[in-house]
Amino acid sequence: MSFSAEVIDKLSDLITAAFALVAALAWNTAIQAIFAEIFGEGSGIPAMLGYAVTVTIIAVACTIWIGRIAKRAKTGSE
Repeated sequence: MSFSAEVIDKLSDLITAAFALVAALAWNTAIQAIFAEIFGEGSGIPAMLGYAVTVTIIAVACTIWIGRIAKRAKTGSE
């Protein structure tokens, strides 16, 4: 792989990661707004911990689910 191809490859990775970060921040704001609507404007530590735990559980579940789908797509089985 030539130097310029490697640079383009890395730039595409960085740009993709930047868009993922922007999307994650947008979802973070949306989810915080939903929590505030449901549970009120609780800004205490228990509310923040509850939010963090809930988002972590959702992220882990989605990551496992996406990993399984990717594995099936690579192997071609259902």
